[in-house]
This record gives sequence, structure tokens and C-alpha cells, in this order.
Amino acid sequence: MAIEIFSVKTKKEMRQFIRLPWEIYKDDPNWVPPLISELKKTFDKKKFPFFEHSDAEFFLARRDGEVVGRIAAINNKNHLKIYNDSIGFFGFFESINDQKVANALLERAEEWVKDRGLKRVRGPENYSQNEECGLLIDAFDLPPVIKMPYNPPYYQTLIESAGFEKIMDLYAYKIHGATKIPERLTNAVKRIKKFCDFTVRPINMKKLDEEVKKIEIVYNAAWSENWGAVPLTEKEVEELKKNLKQIVIPDLVLIAEINGEPVGVSIAIPDINEALIKINGRLFPFGIFKLLWYSRKIKCARVLIMGVLKEHRNKGIDIVFYHETFKNGLKRGINEGEMSWILENNYPIRHALEKIYGTSIYKTYRLYEKEV
Repeated sequence: MAIEIFSVKTKKEMRQFIRLPWEIYKDDPNWVPPLISELKKTFDKKKFPFFEHSDAEFFLARRDGEVVGRIAAINNKNHLKIYNDSIGFFGFFESINDQKVANALLERAEEWVKDRGLKRVRGPENYSQNEECGLLIDAFDLPPVIKMPYNPPYYQTLIESAGFEKIMDLYAYKIHGATKIPERLTNAVKRIKKFCDFTVRPINMKKLDEEVKKIEIVYNAAWSENWGAVPLTEKEVEELKKNLKQIVIPDLVLIAEINGEPVGVSIAIPDINEALIKINGRLFPFGIFKLLWYSRKIKCARVLIMGVLKEHRNKGIDIVFYHETFKNGLKRGINEGEMSWILENNYPIRHALEKIYGTSIYKTYRLYEKEV
């Protein structure tokens, strides 16, 4: 049967776009159903902050009357302002295990990008690197942690067979079942604190507006040299603030300062996916109670953001961040941690994790590119 690729225009089609993963992953125990209410906001061009400055088109694939795939073609204008590299993006890719379906979806995204004068397409990125990005290529026997992607193993074949080539890998590191802080980490922090000119403290939730502004300053400056990084806009910072209010554990959000000025930030968040996997994407009528119950039992946190201003790197601020996060997490019964994601070429952070923290890569996410 012929495959039809069409733009999402109606509320019914958007529901189909949102609900397709429930069909793709119906037999996969490691998939974590996202909250449908959050997905609706993510795809709402009138509300989601990304659409204040950029654009995307959502497409569905239909065969014999059945929806069999989806994709978003993305024009990230903030990325283009910074890099001027004529790159568009694809994201929110889902497909049955059929190369013809995948090819049709990816080709439509390529056409959309090309029609806007762009020459290459990169992905998967769900809008930008400030959101979920990368294709999982290993560790399919483990569920994802909060705000990290998950996909079936066959997606790698679908994307590579469509002519896409690796451009960058993103790594996740994991601490498993810790009972105490590693001695190497403790000793490293003792040496650093003898000579340091900085202080590290938890976020002050009573002054959240001021604190988030400090996070914004460091985030946009510290990540400015990272491959593919795009700064957060004011509305995206507001979205971050709202999300922090909902799930943050204050002593897992750390700010490094020198003379009261922010020079580094570290944000670790509880892995709410441990609870979300129990409620199938719906808070009501009873999902909210399950979510609250299972949230009390969370044992893992994800280090979502960690950065230090360039002129203050090599002082050991990142090592102190790791130590304080580890210490404060153990106090709260959190004995597992994921540090993700980390660019494959970010050797300073990787070295610190492997040599001082004593951990190793346990998941790999891949970004692809193709000329159009």
C-alpha cells in the first residue's frame, strides 16, 4: 500500500501524533510514557517558548488508513544566528519497523528543510539541544531517566539506511547503588578547598527569580563554546523556573560564587521517570496519587546541567559540585546518579568522572547529519 505523509492540521491529527508512541512501545517494559498534558504544551505553537523565535512542522505517515510514523521538521533560527551553518533539524521521530515508512518521513523532513534554504539536516533533536536529543544506540534493557530519550534498537538501522551519518555521540555516565562517597572524590575536594577562592551553596528557593537569573547567566556563557549549543531565551528560562518549582530538591541545585558573583551551576533533579512509568501518561483521575506515592521512593537523580565560566575552570569547581551532589543525595536516600548528557569530545568532564568519580559510560546517544 502507498504511504501518505501529511502535515498535522487538526486536533484529531495532533492527538494521533501525540498518541503514536503508545502503539510503538506497547510491548516495551522500559518505555516511560510521558505526561500527555506536557506533550500538548510541547506541540502548542502558541504556548511553547521555542516557537517565539523558530518554527517546526509536524508530519504523520499513514498507510492503509493506519498511522505508522511521525516526525517534526525544525528550523531553529537561534541556531542559525549563532552558527550560520545552513542546518535544519528533525525530531520527535517514531516509526514502525519499516524502512519505506522511515524513508518517507525523513525525506519529507528533508524537503521541508531544503525549502527554507537550508543545506543539511541534523537529528534527532526535539527542537534543540536544550530539550531531548540524540538516538539511543545501546543499553536498550534499561529505562531512560528524566528528560532523556528512548527508542527501539531498530531506529538506528532506519536512520542510517536513509543516508544519515554520525556527527556526534553523547554519553551518559552512571553511579550504581552507592553507599558512601568515593575516597578519591573526598580527597580531591580536601585538596581543592585548601586553595579555592569560591564557595558552593544550594539554591535559595525563597529568592528563586534571582537564583534562576544567575543560572541563566552561567548557562548561556559556560555552554557558548559547546558544540551545537544554543542559549536559553527569557521565556525558556521562565519555563525552566516553572519546572524547577515542581520537582527540585534545593540541595541538589548548586551555585558556585566568587565574591557573590555566580561562576558555576549544577542542577541535579530526581528521576521522576521512576514514578511516571507507573501512570501511563495520565495524571487523572488516579495517576496523580500513584505519582505522589512512587515519587517518595525515587532512588536516582540526574545531573541535568553542570557548567563553569571559562575563566574559572581548572579550579576544581566541578569536582566540588559532584561531591556536594553525592553527599546531599545520599542524605535523602538517593544512591544512584546519572550524569547526562556529555559530548564525546568533552574530555575534561569525562576525565573527572572516570578518574575521580570512578564511573564509566553506560549509555550512548547519537546525532546524525545528512546533506539535502
